[in-house]
Amino acid sequence: MSFDPVYAEDGKVAQSPADARNERRDALTLLRTAAAPERRHLIKGTSWLVVAALLESLSPLFGKTFIDSYLLPHRLVWAPMIGLLAGALVVGYLAGILRYLQLTRLAGVAMRSVKRLREAVYSHVIRLPMTFFDKAITGQLVSRVTNDTESVKALYVQVLFVMLDSCIVVTGAMLAMAWLDWHLMLIVLTLFPAVVLIVWGYQRWSAPSVARARELRSEINAQVAESIAGMSVLQASNAQMRFADRFTATNQTHYRARLAELSANAWLLRPALDLLNVLILGVVIYSFGVQQFSGVEIGVLYAFVSYIARVVDPLIQITLQFSQLQQAIIAAARVNTLLKEPLGDPVDGEARIEHGEVSFSRVRFGYAEGQTILHDLTLDIPAGSFYGIVGHTGSGKSTLLSLLLRFYTQQEGRIEIDGIPLSKIGDDAFRAGVGLVPQDPFLLAASARENIDMGRGLSQEEIEEAAKAASAHDLLMSLEQGYDTDMGESGTRLSSGQKQLIAIARALAGKPRILLLDEATSHIDSETEQIVQRALEALRGKVTLISIAHRLSTIRSADRIIVLNHGRIAEAGSHEALMAIEQGLYQRLYLLQQLQE
Repeated sequence: MSFDPVYAEDGKVAQSPADARNERRDALTLLRTAAAPERRHLIKGTSWLVVAALLESLSPLFGKTFIDSYLLPHRLVWAPMIGLLAGALVVGYLAGILRYLQLTRLAGVAMRSVKRLREAVYSHVIRLPMTFFDKAITGQLVSRVTNDTESVKALYVQVLFVMLDSCIVVTGAMLAMAWLDWHLMLIVLTLFPAVVLIVWGYQRWSAPSVARARELRSEINAQVAESIAGMSVLQASNAQMRFADRFTATNQTHYRARLAELSANAWLLRPALDLLNVLILGVVIYSFGVQQFSGVEIGVLYAFVSYIARVVDPLIQITLQFSQLQQAIIAAARVNTLLKEPLGDPVDGEARIEHGEVSFSRVRFGYAEGQTILHDLTLDIPAGSFYGIVGHTGSGKSTLLSLLLRFYTQQEGRIEIDGIPLSKIGDDAFRAGVGLVPQDPFLLAASARENIDMGRGLSQEEIEEAAKAASAHDLLMSLEQGYDTDMGESGTRLSSGQKQLIAIARALAGKPRILLLDEATSHIDSETEQIVQRALEALRGKVTLISIAHRLSTIRSADRIIVLNHGRIAEAGSHEALMAIEQGLYQRLYLLQQLQE
């Protein structure tokens, strides 16, 4: 799928009301899912919040009683007056303690929920099928796992802390005002339609800018990751300024989107609520001053002024947090969309790879409808044999390996190992039985030991055995810390050939019955190639070797060489047999390569 937003002609995100509703629904679904194990803590924290808010709503009542019953009548009865002051202090102290308890409890809920969510997103991404990564952009995926999940934390904070707290405080204040004087309470109640109107206007104004800023932030991450990954090519092509100009254009667009969002904040949030606060306060004082309502006491006015502040402040907090809430909802929707990406169907079969015999029977496959890469391909590879796969670029070599690795599923035909269809071999058994040495070896920014082990918990003896089988032991022992030497990011401290030897050792450490090499010698020098060839010869007969080769000298000694041409087997045989075919495809490829060398 593509993560790119749909833009309208004016450059803003074209978001329909239905899309906005779906985003809110997805965000709430994500909240409920991630916080489900925290229900007990959530109930406790919310209960403390409710009690604290109700206790805080009592403070103005103490003041109202103190004014009307003792100050205005000049009844200086010290015992009840001290009792009222002490009651206010005790209530305030208890409310403060409960505030501390609910804050720490709900903050813990938010942090643990986001931690759980981030782990779920990462775990989901690494289990997605290869078809997903054909279209996904690395920088945008990183943004979802890091930035978007961090933004979801704001969703917890805003919903659980600010909005829930503010709603409870406002409810308590309104109930207290209704008990004191429901006429004046109705005046304060006019705040709410105005606030709803302001929030609605803010959402309509800012939502497109928030969504676009979020998407552009992912694009910025993608461009940075892309530039760093291809820095050598970028500098060799003297393209620094062109890439800098492209980044500047994206960054400028992001700046304008953020500026539009800040304009909405500046016009519709704090200033508008402050104006409403002044207007409501003025109307209440005026109504009291002209005695529009009979029987109103000075203490009631004091309580109402206090309660208006307790109503307006939470409403201001809600609106001030609405910008973050808007971003968090969009981020949560994007995370939820990623979590909805279907995983490949897990295979729980009990079959295991015992020998390593491989069979392709009338296999047809294409990455897109109407574009067939492999045509009716049939091939049998005996266990323990060494087969080479060669052909021009685009002939289907790597596709053949991808099908055998279960990265993709063929449209027609059967692929079997030891007579068992691939779909019947359990995931764990399959990955343990099939090893891969890719064209571009992937190394962790960790020690050589960790790069060979890959979290399998292998012993030192098993790691050294694999390294010796790959002819990498002497290389690793020559490093300053041996197997514990840090390889640097992507193995920058090693040559291409040395990295390839470690990649072979990693594959062999799993003791596979089938070893696949995807042009494993294409980036190494002739001396290292000889080392790799000796390592492969030592494995001959022990595992089934299937090697895609660009350098034909690597597979010259193979038991059988398969020549692919436009997704079909054009020729097959040993090196000598294929070279004997006059004007044959393999002969031309080999002679051309010899001439180039």
